[in-house]
Amino acid sequence: MKGRIKLSGMAVCLLIFILAAGSGYIVWSEQTGTEADGNGLAENPGAAKESDQLSVLYADIYERLTEREEPQSGELIEQIVKELGAQGITAVDGDNQTNMVNAGKADAGSQEESSLWMLPQAENCLLAEEEKKEIKELALKAGEQVKELYRDVEIMEGPSYGSNIREFTEDQRKEAAALLGSAGFTSVTKDRNMENSQSLEAFYKAYLDQEDAQATVVQVNQDGLLGVITFVHRSGKLQTYYVGVRWQEGGIPVIRDTSVSDVSEINLTEKGYFIYAYRVVVAHAALRQYWRVSPLPDQSRELAAKYIDGLSYVNYNLLIRNWDAGNVEEILTAGLFEDLYRMDTGENFRAEQGRIPAEVFERILTTYLPVKTEQLRESYRYEEESGSYLYERISPKAHPPFGEVVEYAENGDGTLTLIVDGVWPDYNSDCAFTNQIVVQPFADGTFRYLSNKIWQKELEIPRGIVTAAE
Repeated sequence: MKGRIKLSGMAVCLLIFILAAGSGYIVWSEQTGTEADGNGLAENPGAAKESDQLSVLYADIYERLTEREEPQSGELIEQIVKELGAQGITAVDGDNQTNMVNAGKADAGSQEESSLWMLPQAENCLLAEEEKKEIKELALKAGEQVKELYRDVEIMEGPSYGSNIREFTEDQRKEAAALLGSAGFTSVTKDRNMENSQSLEAFYKAYLDQEDAQATVVQVNQDGLLGVITFVHRSGKLQTYYVGVRWQEGGIPVIRDTSVSDVSEINLTEKGYFIYAYRVVVAHAALRQYWRVSPLPDQSRELAAKYIDGLSYVNYNLLIRNWDAGNVEEILTAGLFEDLYRMDTGENFRAEQGRIPAEVFERILTTYLPVKTEQLRESYRYEEESGSYLYERISPKAHPPFGEVVEYAENGDGTLTLIVDGVWPDYNSDCAFTNQIVVQPFADGTFRYLSNKIWQKELEIPRGIVTAAE
């Protein structure tokens, strides 16, 4: 090995929220089209009474939209939301990627409460009214620190739950987090180290010492909204007080909404993940929320972004079997092609009449795996007459673990050895298992996975899919 470097240091489940009677809701999983009740909302029996009628309507729409061909999940969810809206139902997808239809029904309440109608609220807030007022003022102060970044953004017409900013770039988002950090706020955003994390670390220490404490974190969301989340610990009870900040033309910050939620547990892991769980979990939502508090080296993020992000620990076997060229058939299962295709092209694959052209399928898999065309045709359902493979859809599992590169080595033969920890926040683990992955980079920017080894650490390794080769 030339050198060994130590680095200290996500399949999508789309949901539809449907506003039923009063303030309740029903939630559907997009992948299966099955119904799941709004967990923890028994106080609204009207929602349950309407669930049967809504499930029949949903199933009818789902079957009609998918009977000819399978649209991509984002397109499918948008079509379903629109069709439900045409029936007079207030609906929005769980990831807020589709504008809410019939939003006026959801906005019947106060301005600050309406856009979080789908979230369970705590009965009693640990904060006094004056304290809540101070946090709102702090949230607006945070907005003032970054308003120059928003001065020229275009605000579109849209529902109250989103920013409605036409385009908010990754650079703007990261710069906003940096400016907030420079102003003394504890700030965080995707793919960037948390600023001023010591306040959250001090809060966790006080919690362990059974002392009253609070800490505020400003999160810059991908659409430009600011989520100002204050953790409160008093008399043994935990809560979050959330203030959402959205934007008016000219970069003027305004309070969008507030909410109070009971927290059942918090944990600061050895590697520096702050993981917390709400007492009431919305159906199909993640069991736990998390931020990385300890900094992660840029090199770790870059290696993970290129080689690990987009792979799944639970939908196929690539990361959960010990394999190399000698037994590569054990990882040739449905679902793998789609993720490798997305990594290669940056786009989701669209099947035509349920088939994948052989030249596309074989190019992707022989590029990224040490496999030959003959092996692919034996392992997958190849049709010689049409020169294509059957497109075998899978239902991706929600909230899987993700890989984090913690060490890497540049080998003498030009390959890379990556040491990857599987982080699984839903199960409170920052090192569920550890992988050793050997990768061969190519001059054109593509690469090939040559082998994988995995060791169980804090959690059991997912079982994976049994193949004919096994």
